[in-house]
Amino acid sequence: MITISDEAIEKIKEMIAQEENENMFLRVGVRPGGCSGFSYGMGFDDEETEEDVHLEIGGMKVVIDKESVPHLSGLTIDYKESGMSGGFTIDNPNAVATCGCGSSFRTATNEGKAEKCDD
Repeated sequence: MITISDEAIEKIKEMIAQEENENMFLRVGVRPGGCSGFSYGMGFDDEETEEDVHLEIGGMKVVIDKESVPHLSGLTIDYKESGMSGGFTIDNPNAVATCGCGSSFRTATNEGKAEKCDD
């Protein structure tokens, strides 16, 4: 369903280890909004619902809400170091248009709910 590179898994595991809650896992999803229609969400959570899809990737628990699954199928998450900084990158084969900052997108079948860009 989704792929997370070894570099991203290592970084995410480092970040989870810094959390005080040992039950944390990675939650990935999308929500309507952003200048292209949908915005990505990626963060740590410790609460699950019946509407979640559970994955194990690289020995790490990953949870996606069922509504986000069609938008994220085939998604690749990577982590790149650049000089003194680094960041996560997302490659989504479902996106037919993205914004300049790369944090919002739309698909061929769903335009989401585009909002004015803050740039």
